[in-house]
Amino acid sequence: MAATHPFSDEDLARLNESFEQATAEEILRWAWDTFAPAVVASSSFQTQSVPLLHLISRVCPAMPILFIDTGFHFPETLAFRDELRDRYGLNIVTVHPEITQSELFRKYGEGLYRRDPDLCCYINKVRPMQRALEGKQAWITGVRRDQTKNRAHLRTIERQATGVLKVHPLLRWSREDVAAYRERYHLPVHPLYHLGYLSVGCAPCTRPVLVGEDERAGRWAESGKTECGLHLDWH
Repeated sequence: MAATHPFSDEDLARLNESFEQATAEEILRWAWDTFAPAVVASSSFQTQSVPLLHLISRVCPAMPILFIDTGFHFPETLAFRDELRDRYGLNIVTVHPEITQSELFRKYGEGLYRRDPDLCCYINKVRPMQRALEGKQAWITGVRRDQTKNRAHLRTIERQATGVLKVHPLLRWSREDVAAYRERYHLPVHPLYHLGYLSVGCAPCTRPVLVGEDERAGRWAESGKTECGLHLDWH
């Protein structure tokens, strides 16, 4: 269960209206000042994740940052996570699925990600996040409206069915804004970025992006799937 918070729907509507003009740093600072210690961020530790991680290191370095280790990540992702932790002093909390990879294979066989990618993501990402958010009031994410159709109509603060408030400080940023911020602060990129991996998830479900494709085209390619489920309403 999520911890309770005092915000009504009317309060959230007013906050969302004001946050349409706020900076990412202002939104992040508000979330930390309002909800700490019952607030966490999450990150997939890819290139587009770095601006939010950098902002956290400047605004609220003590904030826990959840990383879901599915057991299927590229080794480069794990190395990049550790590099960013050491470089920016991040408070990373690694979360694991309830069952091990070998138990997953025994129960479902290998290749679940091909046969039922939604179930695979639920077991390895969504359910671990649900457990990690128990007792929390707010969850900071790096999602942007320009990433997928599902995200295009999000508001800065979204109340989940569980009661947790999801806060998206970078929601109004574009891909160009991300690139400009990275350049301004000389931020590092994921080791696979220059090989065409503009968006990186689990290794079996990620391929390089082809010329002319958007940045998330390499995720679950040719399956019609665009979201792992973390940023959909679980209920």
